[in-house]
Amino acid sequence: MIEAVGLTKRYGDKTAVYNLSFQVRPGAVTGFLGPNGSGKSTTMRMILGLDNPTSGTVTIGGYPYRKLPNAPRQVGALLDAKAVHGGRHARNHLLCLAQLSGIPERRVDEVLGVVGLQDVAKKRSKGFSLGMGQRLGIAAALLGDPQVLLFDEPVNGLDPEGILWVRNLMKALASEGRTVFVSSHLMSEMALTADHLIVIGRGQLLADMSVKDFISANSADFARVRTPDTEPQLREKLTSALTEAGGQVLPEQDGALRVMGLPLPRISDLAHDADVRLWELSPHQASLEEAYMRMTQGAVDYRSSIDQRAGLQQPLPPGAQPPMPVPGQGQPGWYAPPPPQQGGQPFTPPQGAAPAGPYGGPAAPGPYAPGAPAGGPNPYATPGNQAPAAPAAESSPQPSAAPVAAPAQTAAPADLTKPEDAR
Repeated sequence: MIEAVGLTKRYGDKTAVYNLSFQVRPGAVTGFLGPNGSGKSTTMRMILGLDNPTSGTVTIGGYPYRKLPNAPRQVGALLDAKAVHGGRHARNHLLCLAQLSGIPERRVDEVLGVVGLQDVAKKRSKGFSLGMGQRLGIAAALLGDPQVLLFDEPVNGLDPEGILWVRNLMKALASEGRTVFVSSHLMSEMALTADHLIVIGRGQLLADMSVKDFISANSADFARVRTPDTEPQLREKLTSALTEAGGQVLPEQDGALRVMGLPLPRISDLAHDADVRLWELSPHQASLEEAYMRMTQGAVDYRSSIDQRAGLQQPLPPGAQPPMPVPGQGQPGWYAPPPPQQGGQPFTPPQGAAPAGPYGGPAAPGPYAPGAPAGGPNPYATPGNQAPAAPAAESSPQPSAAPVAAPAQTAAPADLTKPEDAR
């Protein structure tokens, strides 16, 4: 178990952590949340003895980290995945750590298999991607088979498969009775992984509770109600009935109603009594992200200012109209509209237009363009080596395409079979 009591850390006149007290218990994944600059990394460094607290204490299993016998075999941590000598092979990096802690060599190969790096064990870490570096850091944390594990942003740089793997790994470690302390900015991932939350802001404790209790304490559930759009009088009639029953009704931008303070069965009964047909009656529960943003909105140090784009926007051409705002854009739950359609049918280019390429633009001329003749002209070939284009049919003249500018190249030598050119 990790226990912090009155933990405070100052750097000159800057207080990074102030009077922080909490417990991280075994058998559960504890999420460590907070805005940038809130003191999460400083707290983890003090837990591992890398920074000395100005006041207060933090212990692991009742002992400060520096007094734990053979600490690497009791505590594993990933704070900085880049803290690896780039010239070392992945296996040699782990082997050095194992030899310093008296860990058998066979454990190195075991953790390489756990994190999926067995095929690149003999490659230098300087060539690793960000995700591979994260896996190597997780392998180093698991090396001593510790009972206490600390991870700072463990899914940074991982692909979806890797994120799922880390999530299952955390849960499996906690189910074995280990203490798992995870810091992350991915609220959706914390909602799926963590059982308990410790939230700090500006170095002070904001919350220490389960995920379910945290969401309930920092959000308000509501019901979403929609009446027929063609009969606005029904919406007004239902709003009056719900308000008289003690509910709070707010209009949504898409015409629906947000109802708070009344359960769904009561809303249904009131609509039935008022003879109002409903097109939608659905519950809405806040996400962890919404609850987190509500709690920490006063503890954020870095906020974006309004971008005025002064002097950067080009004036509209004569007769042009400014773009219309998209209804609901920027609101929770808004999604980009589908591509434009004509007459309810998917948009198709007019006859005679150039075929579309794989990303929606016109297809490039060449042997791989749809409908192009095999062996079409190469726009990047030098003038002397370019094959002549096939003549266009006289019966269906097409407007000539704009010439593609070939990149500047030096003249090719006449003889390419010289020994120095064959290299």
